[in-house]
Amino acid sequence: MNVQDRYSLPMRLIHWTRAPVILGLLALGWIMTSLPDTLSAKFEWMYPVHKEFGVLAFCIGIVALIVRARTAVPRHPAGLARWEVTLSSFVQYAMLTLALVVPLMGYAMSSSFTQSDGVPFFGIELPELLPKNDNAFHLFAWLHKTLAYTLLGLVVLHIAGAIKHRLLDRDRDADVLPRML
Repeated sequence: MNVQDRYSLPMRLIHWTRAPVILGLLALGWIMTSLPDTLSAKFEWMYPVHKEFGVLAFCIGIVALIVRARTAVPRHPAGLARWEVTLSSFVQYAMLTLALVVPLMGYAMSSSFTQSDGVPFFGIELPELLPKNDNAFHLFAWLHKTLAYTLLGLVVLHIAGAIKHRLLDRDRDADVLPRML
C-alpha cells in the first residue's frame, strides 16, 4: 500500500487510542446507569471514572482535530461506490463531532446538577462552569444519553463498514482497513 493511501501515524495512533476509550465509556455508562442507586460502587468509583475518561476522550478529540487539520487525509479506496464514500464521510464527521459533544454534554450535566460532587480528571478537580440548575441538568442528561447512543450507532456502522469492505466485498480495492493499520 502506498503511504499516501494511509492515514498518518499520529492519526492512526489517535484512532486506536480513542477507540477503546470511547467504547469503554459507552459500556461503563450503560452499566452504571443500569445499576440501582443503592450500590455504593456506582457513585464511589463508576461515575468518577466515567467522568475522568470522558474528559480524556474530549482531550483526545481536540488533539485529533488539530492533527487532522495539519495532516493530509488519504483518498478513499478506488473500489468504493459513490454512496459508500458519502456515507463513510458522513459517519466519520459525525463521530468526530459527537466524540466532542457527548463529553461536553456530560460535563454540562455534571456541572449543572445541584448534588454533583464535581468533575475529576486524574487528581485534578475541574471547575464546574455552569450554574446549578436541575432543569438544565435534565436537558443535558437527555442530550448526553441520546447523543451517546447515536455515537454508539455510528461506531457500529463504522465497524460494520470496515468488516464489510474487508471480508465481503469482491473488489479488493474497496478494503478500507489498511488505511488505518
